[in-house]
Parts: sequence; structure tokens; C-alpha cells
Amino acid sequence: MPGFVSENKRFREPNMRLSNLVMQDTPIRSKSYRSLTSLVVDDFDSPILPGLPDDIAKHCLALVPRSNFPVMSGVCKKWRHFIQSKELITVRQLAGVLEEWLYVLTTDSQGKPSHWEVLDCLGRKHHILPSMTGPMGSGFGVVVLSGKLLVIGGYSVTSGTSVASEDVYQYDSCLNRWGKLASLNVARHDFACAEVSGMIYAVGGFGIDGSSLSSAEVYNPDTDTWTLIESLRRPRYGCFACGFEGKLYVMGGRSSFTIGNSKFVDVYDPEKHTWCEMKNGCVMVTAHAVLEKKLFCLEWKNQRKLSIYNPEDNSWEMVQIPLTGSTSIKFQFGILGEKLLLFSLEEEPGYCTLLYDPNATPGSEWQTSEVKPSGPCFCCVTIKV
Repeated sequence: MPGFVSENKRFREPNMRLSNLVMQDTPIRSKSYRSLTSLVVDDFDSPILPGLPDDIAKHCLALVPRSNFPVMSGVCKKWRHFIQSKELITVRQLAGVLEEWLYVLTTDSQGKPSHWEVLDCLGRKHHILPSMTGPMGSGFGVVVLSGKLLVIGGYSVTSGTSVASEDVYQYDSCLNRWGKLASLNVARHDFACAEVSGMIYAVGGFGIDGSSLSSAEVYNPDTDTWTLIESLRRPRYGCFACGFEGKLYVMGGRSSFTIGNSKFVDVYDPEKHTWCEMKNGCVMVTAHAVLEKKLFCLEWKNQRKLSIYNPEDNSWEMVQIPLTGSTSIKFQFGILGEKLLLFSLEEEPGYCTLLYDPNATPGSEWQTSEVKPSGPCFCCVTIKV
């Protein structure tokens, strides 16, 4: 409905009560919540908003700032269904009101357990996520899909023994709520995972008996099922994955069939259901991110150079990282506004977050940013809603 977006003045009449909520970036108060609940019938056969066609009503709801979505989801089932759907993101994107938030796994100097905190595009801290339904272990995979954060597998230590997990948990950023999804077919940790064309892949890692795995599986969010696919040619662990042009790339890590770290790149084609192999990968990757169809990596042996991979010509470019703070700082990546953020992995009072803009004029690509988590960054993902 482009006309609605460009001509929204006609929806600011006094009798359109929702307009005050749509146009103000303020939380919905309990009084407004009770008023809306009294107007909306909790029935899937009822209109989303009385007196409006559903497509117009969806645009009205989509224009509300995303911080209000958890409260709005309690108005009725139909609102909650729309707020949870992929359609919400599509409508907000067409209206030009997508909000980009960072979700950072961090801890603090007081030794509290690790937790996820939320930062907006200006670095303002919004809130801390509620505790995950299951235990927060280590070696898990993290993927973002349709405005939701998935925490996959990993391991926990029981009586001094590491136990791999097949559990998968999902955080809905619009409802501010965790839930449990279908379990992996194979419990695994320290594996590669990524989203490709709306599907999630989990590859390799260590299994429940501690042996390295060659198995791979794919998750379909529409059916909430994991399906085993063709295995890798060799077991692989400590690796990472990313998606390019509808294909899955698995890099880094080690294989029990080779000595040292693997430079092989395993590429999976979902259409052909087959793996192929390339020999131009990177090793011992400590951080990675995909930005503008290129892969950015940091290798353990050199934390002062960005390795940038271009899949179009299978080439690598090296970019020097400017010195800031301690020379021993190790980094974790974040992405905000099509720019790469370099967060510190350690508590470093004098460190300012580095920002790399791949589209800046030569010589001005590096800047500093005010965006900074409250503690060291162990993991960071971006969710646009």
C-alpha cells in the first residue's frame, strides 16, 4: 500500500484513535492498552482494527515503534499472529520504518552470568533479554531468521564432563520471549551454522561422544523440522559458515583427516543437494561477518588485519586495522547500518569501538563509534524489524 505511506496525513483525523500511538515513539501505557483491548475482539474472524480493511490495519500496526510490540501482542490473537509473522517485516520494510538493533552476548565486571543486551543504532541500551528457557552453555551456534534469534546446540559441563546438546531455542524479538524449537537430529557443539535462502544449516562439530562429525542437517522454519542432508567428505570442527548467492560456504576449523588447520572450503548447493570443494579458505578464524556480499574475517595469527573474501572471483584482500587501545586486543564483529563494528573481547577501558565503512572514500574507511556494549562482546547479531 504505497499510497498509505505517502499519504498518511489522512489517518491523523481525531476519530482515528490509533494514530497517536503510530506517530509517537513512546511506549504504549497501560491505559492505552486497556482501551485498545476493549475495541478489538479476540477472534481470528474479527477485523484487526474495527472499521478498517485488514491491509490498512496491518500498515497501522507496522508503523508503531518496535519497542511496543511485546505489549501490543497481548491485545488479541490476531495482533500477536501478525506481529510474529514475516509479513510484519515486509510491511515495515516497504514503509521504510525498519529498526536495526544489536543483540550482544556479554557479561559485566561483577561476575554475573553472561546475558544478551540490546543496543539501538545510536548505541543506547534498550533492555536485557529474559533468561533463555534452557541452560546457556558453550560452543553453540547463533543464527538470525525473520526477526528471530536462534541458539543452536552447544554443550554443558556435568560432573566435569562436557555433554553435547541437541536443543534449539528461539528468541522472538517482537514478543520479547524465548521458546523451544525442534531438536537437532545430531547433538553437536563447535560446529558451523548459517542461514541460506530462509533455511538454517548445521554442519560438523563435535558429537555426544566427543568425536568429530561430518554430518550436516537443515532446518525448515515452516515445518519446524531438521532434516539430515549429504555429509561432508571429512569430519570438521571449530569451523564457521556463511551464505552467498544461495549456497552454503563452510570454512576454517580443523579436520581429523588433515594435519593442522584446514584451508579447504566446503560449498553446499541446496538445489543440487551436493557438496563441492575449494582450496582458498582461511584458517583459525576468531571472528567473521558477511557485509555487502563479502566475507570479513579475523584470523587468530593476525588480529591486526581484516581478511576480506569476494566470492565472485574467489579472491582475498587484506586490510590493516588501525591501532587503538592495547595491541593485544582481540575483536568480535557486529554489523550496523551496513558498516562493520569491531568490539573488544576483553574489558578495555581505553578502547573505542572501531568502525569500518567499505563504501567510504579511500583513506577514511576507519572511524570510531559510540556503540559499545556494557562488557566484553562474546557474540553479536543484528536483527532488523
